[in-house]
Amino acid sequence: MSLIATPTPGARLLSPKDHTLVMIDFQSQMAFATHSIDAVSLRSNAALVAHAAAGFGVSTILTTVAEKSFSGPMFEEISTAFPKQKMIDRTSMNTWEDANVIRRVNEIGKDRLVFAGLWTSVCIVGPALSALDQGYEVYVIADACGDVSPEAHNRAMDRMVQAGVRPMTSLQYLLEMQRDWARTGTYELTTGIAKKFGGAYGLGLIYATTMFGAHEG
Repeated sequence: MSLIATPTPGARLLSPKDHTLVMIDFQSQMAFATHSIDAVSLRSNAALVAHAAAGFGVSTILTTVAEKSFSGPMFEEISTAFPKQKMIDRTSMNTWEDANVIRRVNEIGKDRLVFAGLWTSVCIVGPALSALDQGYEVYVIADACGDVSPEAHNRAMDRMVQAGVRPMTSLQYLLEMQRDWARTGTYELTTGIAKKFGGAYGLGLIYATTMFGAHEG
């Protein structure tokens, strides 16, 4: 019997209401030693993810480590996307071992988690593998993470993917939230975020709309 295709999205695609985004340790001290990605790209990608989540109403947890005593504040690009949200500060390198973070995960109550942060091999591997062990479906936004070297980042991604984590990118995350240009209610939100933080793709949108009045969809 042949399969019958239907115009419906796959269950493994993310949507705004089916997951919790956890943004971890996007702080100055952590960024200083990050060499797997340049600081400008890291900040742009983190900002794109944060503004996409805020714009689409994604349940989001923001957490820092030793904010006042060592690592500094969360990137402004992220905190401005969530101006009323309190950061959860930790002492643990593994976010999953912090009772306040886990309390918030349980309050939100979603079984699908998306992680981004610094550093990949420590502060992302820890909660990603821990959440997997407890039955959660886990995604990691690879280019909104960074580490002390490309080797450290790449091996951390390999380790997580081998364990069952699903990797994605920041622009992919934004466009997966929109998914259909016929969704006019969030069209300007999506293209606006892309124009501001989406690198060459954003420049292309600016050029097309300015020069030709072009419109996706």
